Amino acid sequence: MAAPLPEKFGRFKVIDELGRGAMGVVYRAADSALGRTVAIKTIALTGSSAERDVHEARFLQEARAAGSIGHPSIITIYDVGREGDTAFIAMELLEGRDLREMIRDVSLAPSQSVAIVAAVAEGLAYAHERGVVHRDVKPGNIMVLADGRVKIMDFGIARLHEPTVKTQTGVLLGSPQYMAPEQIAGQPFDHRADIFSLGLVLYEVLTGAKPFQGDDIPQLMFKLANMPATPPSHIAPDLPQVIDFIVARALKKRPEERYASAAEMAKDLRDAAVEVATAQKAGRERAEAMTLPNDAPAPATEGNVASLLRDEPMELRPSPRFDSTEGLARLSVAPADGEATVSRAGWTVPPRRGGARKLDRARAMIVAAYVIAVFAAIAIIAF
Repeated sequence: MAAPLPEKFGRFKVIDELGRGAMGVVYRAADSALGRTVAIKTIALTGSSAERDVHEARFLQEARAAGSIGHPSIITIYDVGREGDTAFIAMELLEGRDLREMIRDVSLAPSQSVAIVAAVAEGLAYAHERGVVHRDVKPGNIMVLADGRVKIMDFGIARLHEPTVKTQTGVLLGSPQYMAPEQIAGQPFDHRADIFSLGLVLYEVLTGAKPFQGDDIPQLMFKLANMPATPPSHIAPDLPQVIDFIVARALKKRPEERYASAAEMAKDLRDAAVEVATAQKAGRERAEAMTLPNDAPAPATEGNVASLLRDEPMELRPSPRFDSTEGLARLSVAPADGEATVSRAGWTVPPRRGGARKLDRARAMIVAAYVIAVFAAIAIIAF
């Protein structure tokens, strides 16, 4: 049988249970003082006295972190306290779905995905400016409300400039699949670790796939720390190359090569919105063209040609805005013939010239003629 509901936590009267996690239970409750409904997050304080103190301090650190900042994209904390052997936080009750569920169950449009991640980046930027690093940015900690608003949740392991609880050496606090390389290596890190994690979220929400996967935790950690990610447009062909560049910069292994701030990442995502929407529309039109009657072939368009040439690697020259310089030759583009250069969000891409292909054919003909002459000479000598 289910355990009976607790009656109250402080001034909050429990209504029902919302969910259970590894650390505790979340309840819906009524705030008798202000006449509103809230969510109560709890943690049972068990173990030795020292363990109880550590658990309570870490739990209350969530309230300190999230309660010290107020932003439309960050969940609001109302109160914190203790009821017997249970610590609790009263917070804003959110009606929506977390991004993890949406990635699994909903086909999000690229433009919607970019808007969601941009809102998260803006919320993180606000927190970072106030000395709060989330340290566990992942789809399960991002809630999308029914009206489209986005809320960052669970600052339970967030680090302040003077944290209540210091992480022991060798102990990882966070989700390994969404950790920055410096976190995995146990090195000092700052707000740029959140930017790497958000880059992983952006990749997954756009493609439906995680950029780094492994059969076990050590293999996963090795890939996160050392291996490059496949550009997202190679998995979702309707994405414009600007998204490849944004993801590549967010996922740089070295923190100093990433975005200097989450605000910069948010701005680039907002600036890319038009290009993303245009590519999304073109992809939808291509899909509709493929359903022409009598199996008629889809008309050739620049988008179709670009998708066919996508795997042709081309040199990328970095600009000050998108400054990724390592390992980005694998990103490919398909510039239109005759253009001197093609620019995509700060990157200048020199196109391949048709003359190069003509030169290759000419060389092939010369080599073939030379081979024929050699065989003819051998035949003459033999006879």
